[in-house]
Amino acid sequence: MTEAGRRATTWFREVFATPPQWLVRSPGRVNLIGEHTDYSGGLVMPMAIDREVVVALRPRSDRRVTILAEGLPSTVDLDLDGLVHRPGWSKYVAGMAWSLAEAGHRLTGWEGVVTSDLPIGAGLSSSAAIELAVARSFSLCGGWQWNPTEIANLAQRAEQEWVGVACGIMDQLAVAGGVAGSALLIDCRSLELTPVRLPDEVAVAILDTGTRRRLTDSAYNQRRREVEAAAAGLGVAWLRDAALNDLERLPAGVLRQRARHVITENARVAAVAVALSRGDLSELGRLFAVSHSSLSSDFEVSSRELDRMVAIASATSGCIAARMTGAGFGGCGVALVESRRQAGFAESVVARYQTTTGIQPAVFIVQAVEGTSLSV
Repeated sequence: MTEAGRRATTWFREVFATPPQWLVRSPGRVNLIGEHTDYSGGLVMPMAIDREVVVALRPRSDRRVTILAEGLPSTVDLDLDGLVHRPGWSKYVAGMAWSLAEAGHRLTGWEGVVTSDLPIGAGLSSSAAIELAVARSFSLCGGWQWNPTEIANLAQRAEQEWVGVACGIMDQLAVAGGVAGSALLIDCRSLELTPVRLPDEVAVAILDTGTRRRLTDSAYNQRRREVEAAAAGLGVAWLRDAALNDLERLPAGVLRQRARHVITENARVAAVAVALSRGDLSELGRLFAVSHSSLSSDFEVSSRELDRMVAIASATSGCIAARMTGAGFGGCGVALVESRRQAGFAESVVARYQTTTGIQPAVFIVQAVEGTSLSV
């Protein structure tokens, strides 16, 4: 059992004077490559990580859901027969309940506690982790079969139509369908998931800049509208179906920049899969660097802190590749690091970033793990 799982179990006993009936773990995710391509039917390569949300729960005899969350001020208290929009993290619980009910899944009441070692707002998909943990809890109490791809789609609907973030499917699929020891090459149009084994000599490091963003308050939805407008301007349903030489049909400016990023990023995802399979570390470094540059200049979702973090990581001994990860506007970068040098790499990056920015960062090594499941 993980530390978050132990805390959840202990807290549940303290609150309810009995052990939980179930313990559900739901991982965060880091995206190795393929940023802002999922909502255009493109390719992405995330992996579920060993930072997680844990729900300790038991069923109730009524149709209420009550949840206490570690580190969050409000308690969720939902009436499943009268779901309403409320501010705060309860919107992810209510939105998931609404989406599941709309799809015909049987919902019954439950109560529990939530713990986590997953940073919120850092670009590691804490919202999808919560949504999938809640969905798995409903499936256990309602007695219905868990289908990761189906529930990932329903979680995406909750985020889009209830929470109000026009997200793609990557986060939910990565969290629900993670494979231990592997990243996932995901085709966001067909929803095909192909595990890509990570070489033993390569470690994955999260580079937390210590800055945060809120997607509903950011330009995320604007970027999606721009991508859709660029596709319409090229006469295709998805930018996935456009080629670089099509860009001349768009006027110079923002839409051409957004389309150029998406088209070239899709190609980079496929190239990273090949480079990983061949152990071509030099090519991985080049592809990550070009991806970050494209996100910073063409897609304009990086930040001063993200650019600085990536530059420091890239210049640090042991680094194979580095780039920003997630939606951007703050949050985290990701680096591929020589496993034998991971400790020194982390210490050096933390020291140099703090000295140059005055911000306390965090660098931690993560493992690829299984998707949302019962904890043991």
